[in-house]
Amino acid sequence: MALSGPRGPAAALWSRASRALSRAAAFRPRRVAVLSKTTRLEFERQRSRLKGEAEGELEERLSSKGSSYSGLLERHRVHNNNVRRLVDTLRAEGIEVQLVKRRDYTEETVQWADAIISAGGDGTMLLSASKVFGRIKPVIGVNTDPERSQGHLCLPVRYTQCFSEALQKLRRGEFRWQWRQRIRICLEGAGMKANPVDLHEQQLSLEQHSIAHCSTAQPASCSRSNSEAQLLPVRALNEVFVGESLSSRHHCHSHKQSLKFSLHRASYYEISIDDGPWEKHKNSGLNMCTGTGSRAWSYNINKLASQEVEDLLSIVKQRSLVNLTIDQDFVQQVTEHYNQSLVFCPEEPKIFFSIREPIVNRVFTSHPHRGFTSKMCVRSRCWDACMVVDGGTSFEFNDGAIATLTVDEDDALCTVVLED
Repeated sequence: MALSGPRGPAAALWSRASRALSRAAAFRPRRVAVLSKTTRLEFERQRSRLKGEAEGELEERLSSKGSSYSGLLERHRVHNNNVRRLVDTLRAEGIEVQLVKRRDYTEETVQWADAIISAGGDGTMLLSASKVFGRIKPVIGVNTDPERSQGHLCLPVRYTQCFSEALQKLRRGEFRWQWRQRIRICLEGAGMKANPVDLHEQQLSLEQHSIAHCSTAQPASCSRSNSEAQLLPVRALNEVFVGESLSSRHHCHSHKQSLKFSLHRASYYEISIDDGPWEKHKNSGLNMCTGTGSRAWSYNINKLASQEVEDLLSIVKQRSLVNLTIDQDFVQQVTEHYNQSLVFCPEEPKIFFSIREPIVNRVFTSHPHRGFTSKMCVRSRCWDACMVVDGGTSFEFNDGAIATLTVDEDDALCTVVLED
């Protein structure tokens, strides 16, 4: 995947950062840990075993949900074949390989390896990065099922079938280093509990998010005052999201009948941008991303559709009496220009925040509802909220908890750029 930078004002900075990537020395690791993703079939089989189902019952259950067991089996085989090819290639070069799954991927595994290879898609790459701290140990993504996975963070898809070529380029130094900035989080305050929940394990156990938090919380930590700031043992490569965890599933009892009905629960918190004044916000959640994450969820939160751009241009034409030719080509150019301005270089040490669906009145503000910052402080006023890091790890984040998000260049993740 040849990286393409944003257009507009960010283009010059992106270009300078790209030129700063010097040619790498030969990369010759002796020991490599390969983290293999959990395929959908493996995931369903794990859930099936927890339920005590037989394989035939699993097939019936998948069929009842409109899923094809044979299709999942085929994708499972494609992934495993590509993982086998990757591991065989490494071993053929005399490299010691440790092949692990999610539950066996530990800090000890990371310490043992000279490099980590993520065998899966972007989600597996995020998991691989989650246990790597510091700027030294490289993490390389290989997309093992390009037909079903985008793999923005992985090597170009053609190297899936010919990883030996990619490995030779790495060994000859025909690549560039790229240090992707990450977000670190400090938590403090009365509503803070630094007990993480693995959302993958939560899915397996079929627990609701709030129940999962209660089951993993340690009584000692719940009883004491958590006023002392704690640096969380995770770094966000993509984004950090803050919001109520059950915003559309909150049940209340009517005072007339014992019937349950659903209420929407907005997320309520205060934010301080770059040590500025605290401002009250109520909305559907707060997303804070890195340059890597600016191509992911953040992009989809903020991007405009061509239909919206066309409507805005029509209003401009009507109100300003400008003789503007609004054809599809022009609308598409404006749309792409705006959307590309939302993307910034993964090496830039800054955070881009986005406030989703803000409620605006005389109490709550929405200005600014998105922008760049080097430091973001968030004070929760929520009742059942979570702070989710890279979609995989969640922390309880309720009334009184304060999170401080910053970017420290010592946390940057070492990756490679291998041109297609």
